[in-house]
Amino acid sequence: MTAMPAPLQFHFDFISPYGYFASLRIEALAARHGRTVDWHAMLLGVSVLKVMGLKPLMDTPLKGDYTERDVLRYAREIGINLKRQPRDPVMNPLPSARALAWVRRYHPDRTAALAHAIYGAYWGEGRDLSTPESLADLPLPGPLEGDTMAQAAASEEAAALLRADVDAALKCGVFGSPTVVVDGEMFWGLDKLDQVDRWLTRGGW
Repeated sequence: MTAMPAPLQFHFDFISPYGYFASLRIEALAARHGRTVDWHAMLLGVSVLKVMGLKPLMDTPLKGDYTERDVLRYAREIGINLKRQPRDPVMNPLPSARALAWVRRYHPDRTAALAHAIYGAYWGEGRDLSTPESLADLPLPGPLEGDTMAQAAASEEAAALLRADVDAALKCGVFGSPTVVVDGEMFWGLDKLDQVDRWLTRGGW
């Protein structure tokens, strides 16, 4: 029996618009190559601010202005209406990331559904999901009911699971959102998805 190819390891932060855009494409990309997706929440506040010692992207002179224009341009190109704008106040990503880490452990087949629901609510609808309670009314399939998500996001277990996921990502060299790891080969950035597609088609180079 032929072994199934390994999933694509997809790392993202919910506060990242580029992570949002990549989340809309990654499953179709994986499916074209007979792969699935393993969804991992990461924290730019840890990798960029603490480990790399850099400023937030939108606070970086010149680059922040370009990024704002680039995000809005990409959204127009793919026909996505962003209620949240790049310079709007940034939510605390911990409740959402913790909820995802918990679901990934206990309901892995629903991880993608939760990621899409959070991204759609945050960027598409402009909702602030900075508290565990704010996750309670997300449109989720059972068993990911609202109270379950709110309780999971507030739990010490979910916090520990997220810390472990973030530590593991850093050890693998993940520093930005989105990042796709294909059989140990890392690709950072939304613009690398096409290269990931070619890499999978050709079997690397």
